[in-house]
Amino acid sequence: MKRILITGGCGFIGANFVRLQLSDYDNVEVTNLDALTYAGNPDNLADLADDPRYRFVQGDIADRALVATLLGEGDFDALVHFAAESHVDRSIDDAAPFLRTNVLGTQVLLDAARAAKVPRYVQVSTDEVYGTLAPDDPPFTESTPLAPNSPYAASKAGADLLVRAAYHTHGFPTIITRCSNNYGAYQFPEKLIPLFITNAFADQALPVYGDGRQVRDWIHVIDHCRGVDAALRRGRPGMVYNFGGRSERYNIDVTRLVLELTGKPETLIRHVTDRLGHDRRYAVDCSFAERELNWEPTVTFEAGLAETVNWYRTNTKWVERVRSGEYRSGQPMV
Repeated sequence: MKRILITGGCGFIGANFVRLQLSDYDNVEVTNLDALTYAGNPDNLADLADDPRYRFVQGDIADRALVATLLGEGDFDALVHFAAESHVDRSIDDAAPFLRTNVLGTQVLLDAARAAKVPRYVQVSTDEVYGTLAPDDPPFTESTPLAPNSPYAASKAGADLLVRAAYHTHGFPTIITRCSNNYGAYQFPEKLIPLFITNAFADQALPVYGDGRQVRDWIHVIDHCRGVDAALRRGRPGMVYNFGGRSERYNIDVTRLVLELTGKPETLIRHVTDRLGHDRRYAVDCSFAERELNWEPTVTFEAGLAETVNWYRTNTKWVERVRSGEYRSGQPMV
């Protein structure tokens, strides 16, 4: 695996995956295609600008001509597709951007990658395509029927089905990965953990949906990236691999732990009206990926969250530029 095209590499998970490839493999060259929408932050990879093995291309994955040209001239060994609109609340307000990027954009990539005969395609998806679990239900497996409950999840499920169809119809070597909730460095502070960390440091309220008893399985972003890398290098075409952290937690308990780690009082907690159609519980069974890919989560939630809190504590310039919108100015972080 030498030349890899990564979409959405300036996003949270994509940026961590770019870093993993360049740090763990001496012979890998990465091209990062990112449209730099609001969640695509060039600061996430600013220190790689002069790395000869890294190339950034600003562009939209739904731009058929751009994608075809890039893949046609690149002689890529693999395409790893992270780029997506991913915030559930935004999808409830307006689903159209999610359909364009997550569904149409995925089909554009599939068409261009097939035409260029790219030998490996990895679709990075989410456990939200499976729907919701009751308190006593077993975790999702790779054979759990798709039952998305938000426009975001529905758009990701649609993309997954297109990827599946490309394999079964055209014999195109696709692999799908689905993960539970990620956390870690460089996460845009609209998601629960980075929002609560940055709000706590700023002595601002932590808005907890409803009773806060929603359950999520948390996986550190590095464990997730290691899983995607294992699927890329050792996964079987046509397969789906679930990655989870085996760390189910109530949202309210995560909130309290964030406050404990930031040294802030629980009086900052504010219960707010619950999200429309809010899924009550997600959890994934990752035993198939553990057996087949020789992968397992290694970062405990307590250690990973403490490390994440410390990252946001020490990277105040990054946080300030995101919260102010300065990261979109085109001027690099110094």
